[in-house]
Amino acid sequence: MPSEFDCPIEKMRLADLNQASISAFQRAYEQLSNGEDLKISEESIEPVYDLTDYEDLPDCKTEDIINSLRETVIIKLNGGMGTGMGLEKVKSLLPVRKGINFLDVIVKQLFHLRSSYCEDLRFLLMNSFSTSDDTKSYLSRYPDLGNPESIELMQNRVPKISADSLAAVNFPDSSKLEWCPPGHGDIYSSLLGTGLLDKLLNEGVKFAFISNSDNLGATLDFNILNSFKEGGASFLMEVTQRTEADKKGGHLARGKDTGSFILREIAQCEDEDTVAFEDIHKHCYFNTNNIWIRLDALKEHMMNLGGVLELPIIRNRKTVDPTDSNSLPVYQLEVAMGAAIQCFKSSVALNVPRSRFAPVKTSEDLFALQSDAYSMTEDFQMQLMPERGGVPPIISLDNSFYASADQLNLATQFGVPSLLNCKKLQIEGPVAFNERTIFQGSVVVRNSSKRIKDLPAGKYNDEIIELN
Repeated sequence: MPSEFDCPIEKMRLADLNQASISAFQRAYEQLSNGEDLKISEESIEPVYDLTDYEDLPDCKTEDIINSLRETVIIKLNGGMGTGMGLEKVKSLLPVRKGINFLDVIVKQLFHLRSSYCEDLRFLLMNSFSTSDDTKSYLSRYPDLGNPESIELMQNRVPKISADSLAAVNFPDSSKLEWCPPGHGDIYSSLLGTGLLDKLLNEGVKFAFISNSDNLGATLDFNILNSFKEGGASFLMEVTQRTEADKKGGHLARGKDTGSFILREIAQCEDEDTVAFEDIHKHCYFNTNNIWIRLDALKEHMMNLGGVLELPIIRNRKTVDPTDSNSLPVYQLEVAMGAAIQCFKSSVALNVPRSRFAPVKTSEDLFALQSDAYSMTEDFQMQLMPERGGVPPIISLDNSFYASADQLNLATQFGVPSLLNCKKLQIEGPVAFNERTIFQGSVVVRNSSKRIKDLPAGKYNDEIIELN
């Protein structure tokens, strides 16, 4: 155990972090220090097959919509920097269409709801220390949104832990790298610790709809809100059918001992269970990270447990400097927002259409979203085109040439090709696309050189193209 001088709990106190975040991290750190098993084994869970479908929800009346929205807050998780895509800025500032980025779409979605149904609809953006300044600066161009400070929910930060000594990391080269985000499950501690949970409850807000800022399909759905409100559940997770593109995403299951829903992430999976984890027919539902929660139930549950939620801990092994694989090995302790499904007895899961899940985690995701495989609706929701049957195109881009958003932008500077009827696209080597190119079926494009080559405009259908 580390001494008092490198104790991570004391480090958080000295950084003046709120007590709710300290308590949550202390619980996670004690589990790590005590050597507790933080994995969820395949033998401890059961698959989930039968869930209520979105299509079976009753339609709600306009009057009910307005009344429900008065009791609702929309919260967007906006803490990601998109470092996996080579970004040094907020990922939500990436362009979705020409001249419009994720934040633009989110604000337009909100304005549409306010102008059409409820002008007092509450809205919060959960920023991290890395995204706060850039986000607030950008949102200043929307004066009707109000003061960007007033809609910010600040995510906490936690110390990185030395994998060898379990002490808080000391990294003189960059003190910022001594800290890491605690995962989006930190939203519960942030709401409580900042006082925003009490503020919302005092204003009569009962329901929160939470989703990722990079998932533009996750708009506030009236039928889900009405069903959640009338059904009496404390927690609702939107799930959807897994495809090959989702096999590494967190899936829904039931604990054999409890019979309760649980969420298992890939980082919580034993190596020998990876095949079962990625079996999309066995574990057929994955978490969209679109979450609905009753705020009064959240407050009561956290207070009964001393101000924390008993969320499973995810131990991620990394290096203190993520750009230097030879730097000090560390643990980053995180919690997943959806894992709270196991904390409430009245939790439910809802099988929703694929249209409610259109996230961007990689350049491949962005490539698909920018194409005609998706369209933007009148209420500014990004949806898969009906022709796709709810299944996104499977995109495989050569990481040596497309891993970063800047590399993708260079490859598509003359336009994004059509993927409307493309099942699978594999690009090997550096290729420049244009908007007059149409991919259909399964297509492979190969450029064995390291020099960028133009792909001639035209229609390519179930073929392999060699660029010489």
